[in-house]
Amino acid sequence: MIPQSIIQDTAEKLMAKAAIEIPDDYLGGLRRCADTERGDLSSFVIQAMLENYEAAKEDRRAMCGDTGVPRWYVKYGNDARPQGGPIAVEQTLRRATATATRTVPLRPNRVHPLWRTDHDNNVGINAPEIEYAFHPEADWIDLTTVHKGGLFGSDYRMLFPGDGLQGIKRFFLDTLIGFGKRGLACQPAIVGVGLGGSKDTCMVLGKQASCLRTVGSRNPDPRIAELENEFRDLGNSIGMGAMGFMGSSMVVDCNIEVGYCHTGGMPMSVHMFCLSSRRATARIHADGRVDYRTDPEWFTAYSRRETVDWSGPVAVAAE
Repeated sequence: MIPQSIIQDTAEKLMAKAAIEIPDDYLGGLRRCADTERGDLSSFVIQAMLENYEAAKEDRRAMCGDTGVPRWYVKYGNDARPQGGPIAVEQTLRRATATATRTVPLRPNRVHPLWRTDHDNNVGINAPEIEYAFHPEADWIDLTTVHKGGLFGSDYRMLFPGDGLQGIKRFFLDTLIGFGKRGLACQPAIVGVGLGGSKDTCMVLGKQASCLRTVGSRNPDPRIAELENEFRDLGNSIGMGAMGFMGSSMVVDCNIEVGYCHTGGMPMSVHMFCLSSRRATARIHADGRVDYRTDPEWFTAYSRRETVDWSGPVAVAAE
C-alpha cells in the first residue's frame, strides 16, 4: 500500500520542480535554437531566456511570472494500491496544488468563468484538471504535473480525408503564423499535433503531444516520425523566432499523436507548449520509493495499442 503522506510530499515537490527547473530535453533544444537563430532580436530573447532559467534555478523561484494553470496526469499501474484509493489521490493532488500556490509561490490564476470567484489557490470546479491512464503488470503510480499557459496556444479544425497531407500542412502553418502574429503563444516551444479521434480526443491528444513528449522523441510509426521532422522544419521556415520576432526558431520540436476517427472526417488540433515547458514526473513504487524524472513516459506501446486484447510488451521505456 502506497502511503498517502508519500503521495502528498511527492506531489508538492513536483509542483516546485515544474515551476522552477527547465527539463533537460527542452533546455538542450533551446540551446540548439540559440546556436542556429539568425534574427538579432530573437537571438537576444533566447539568450535572456537561458540566463533567466539559470537564475530561477539558483534562486529557487518560478521561472516565469505567469505560472500558467497547473494540471495533473496520473498513470496507475494495474496492481497499484494507494492508501485511501483513487479518491484520496485526487484529494491529495488538489491539496498539493493549493499548498504549492502558496509556498512556491505560483500565481493564483484560476477563477470562476462567470462570477470570477477566486480561492487564491488554483483550485476550484474542475480545477486542477486531472487526467488518468493505466498500465498492465505494474504496482507503481506515475504523477506528472504540467504548468501550461491557460489562455492561448491551441487551435482545432475539422478537416476531411480529401484535404490530405497538404491540408494538414496548411492548417499547421496557418495556426503557427496566426499564433506568432497575434501573440497567442510564447515561443520557441514544443508543438503538439493531434490527428483523428473525436473532437475532444483530438484536442487531448494534441495537448498531450506538446506537454508529455520530450524533445527528440519520435512517434514509433516511421511515416509519422518523418512528418514530425518535416513539421518542425516547416515551423522554423516561416520567418518567426522567439516571442514573435523575426527569426528561425519558432519550433523547438514537433510531436504528433493519432487516434482512429470517423471515416468521413480528419480532425486536427495544434498546440504550443510554453517557452518554459514546465513539467515534472515522479514514479511512486509500492515500497514507497520515489524516482523523479522529466520524461513523463505517457505514451507507450500499450497506450498506442490497436488491438482489442493486449499481448505485447508491457515495460515502459523512454522514447
